[in-house]
Amino acid sequence: MNLRVFLIHCSLLIGCCLAVAQEHTRPVTHATLFGIGAVNQLDSYLSPLNYTGPQFQFMHETFRATHLADSAISFQTLWHGNLAYTKNPTDKAKQVGGDLSYEITWHYNFPVTQDLRILVGPQANASLGFLYNMRNGNNPAQLLASLQLSASAAAIYKFHIKRQPFTARYQLDVPLLGLMFSPEYGQSYYEIFSLGNSGHNICATHPFNAFSSRHFLSIDIPLRNITLRAGYLCDIRQSHVNEIKHHSYTHAFMLGWVRHLRIVRPRRTTPEGYIM
Repeated sequence: MNLRVFLIHCSLLIGCCLAVAQEHTRPVTHATLFGIGAVNQLDSYLSPLNYTGPQFQFMHETFRATHLADSAISFQTLWHGNLAYTKNPTDKAKQVGGDLSYEITWHYNFPVTQDLRILVGPQANASLGFLYNMRNGNNPAQLLASLQLSASAAAIYKFHIKRQPFTARYQLDVPLLGLMFSPEYGQSYYEIFSLGNSGHNICATHPFNAFSSRHFLSIDIPLRNITLRAGYLCDIRQSHVNEIKHHSYTHAFMLGWVRHLRIVRPRRTTPEGYIM
């Protein structure tokens, strides 16, 4: 075998390996966003007044294809945190609050066109947070903890402006059933955790006593070496359990970056035109 034949065989072998690797890869998208906005909060356990002020947001999302249902099911994870500093209408009391949640979502992808996909599926959420009222003496803090099962739907659309590719996405998440912690009306945390006088503190939640929803609209803007993501977040959380009303209405502008990766999975394929 002369050198030319050997090089031709090597080239064919490398080409076949690259083709196989390219055929059996799955797209993965990582996005990290930071945001700032305004929040309106009420917790009647701490105060009968609404507290308003700025709120800082953080999101880290992973979105990937799976081999389930012939690669029609995608898997999404999301870390979502926020921190707020608010005041009452008379500006005589201040409140600090924060929350961190982790979510996992399975979406079934319905391709409408080559560039548009509709996604629907279940979501599981765990959340832990707090509110601290700087004016209260006996009961200055409120614990926010919940587990939820939600319905999630999204639309992802690819389009071009002057040959520049963009990706727009809208996602709606609505909790359907869950559990949340709540003190009873007039019950102190000292009674619950020190005296052991716990009552009905784990409450079932559903749309009739805790209707909530989160709307997120974003657009991905590719630049030279990075993809930027800009978005608008509308997060509506509310509950009325144990005669205690709570709500948190957030409107925030989000900005961050996106990384697109591909993971090699032997003997698995991703449908042509799969949109992340």
